[in-house]
Amino acid sequence: MVGPSSESVRTTVEAVIADIRARGDEAVREYSERFDRFSPASLRLSHDDIDAAIARVPEQTLADIRTVQENVRRFAELQRASLRDFEAGVTPGVPLGQKNVPVEAVGAYVPGGRYPLPASAHMTVTTAKVAGVRRVAARTPAPGEKLPDASIAAMHLATTHAHRARSRVGRAKGA
Repeated sequence: MVGPSSESVRTTVEAVIADIRARGDEAVREYSERFDRFSPASLRLSHDDIDAAIARVPEQTLADIRTVQENVRRFAELQRASLRDFEAGVTPGVPLGQKNVPVEAVGAYVPGGRYPLPASAHMTVTTAKVAGVRRVAARTPAPGEKLPDASIAAMHLATTHAHRARSRVGRAKGA
């Protein structure tokens, strides 16, 4: 069986992205219902939802999350410090260079489902924040309606450590 052409896939994806840009969460919810049969009242978790999830995580697990994130953060800071902006004239009138500029926003997927993977929050959300990304939206799938508490804790702790940036933690379905 031959699947859809690359062109038709591209056209479909472009239409979905344009619709989401135009209608925001309403469109995301409709696509979630259409593709995943999942349509929560809100895709974003409230502060109360996040606090409740964190309260259900054992204290040792929270300590482990904080330790790992601090290690990842330190390493990411060293990586960032090793990247230098430069400009050089290789030929008269032909300047070449490199400038490291963080992107404005990042979407981070933290696998959930049967085998949640909170470490993905450490490696994606924490490093994005160190890189200077101002807005991070982290999502994890909910098997049924139950979100993985440790993943919620990891996403939240990664977004709130010493950063002024806007960050969101939310739910998704699938994968």
